[in-house]
Amino acid sequence: MNIYFACSITGGRGDEPIYQQIVAALQADGHKVPTALLAGSDVMALEVVVDPITVYERDTGWIRDCDLLVAEVSTPSHGVGYEIGYALGLGKLVLCLHRQGIAVSKMITGNRDDRLTVLAYENGAEAVQKLRAYLGV
Repeated sequence: MNIYFACSITGGRGDEPIYQQIVAALQADGHKVPTALLAGSDVMALEVVVDPITVYERDTGWIRDCDLLVAEVSTPSHGVGYEIGYALGLGKLVLCLHRQGIAVSKMITGNRDDRLTVLAYENGAEAVQKLRAYLGV
């Protein structure tokens, strides 16, 4: 499956270890993750040299080509919110994962679109377990 992984970049990287666990699990299960670089510790250095138009065109192209968008939404991010809305507008399936007890935007938690699933987790291992259950692995 072609899976777009979305996470906070400029909004904060405190959940980076979780991002890395999610991406590693997806790749270990044989999924293509064109945005795997977003989970890496060097993403800020990589993204600073790319102009905004290129990022927008690249990322919206990846969303158009994906089968599923998986977003880690514990850290608020304008970009991730946009990507979720864009994917849903294209009729894509979207899975949002967040740490238990974190306030997540009501624009996400209140959305009743059947293609959107929002799940809370306690730790990285549980995030991966819920992701794999969602995917039927």
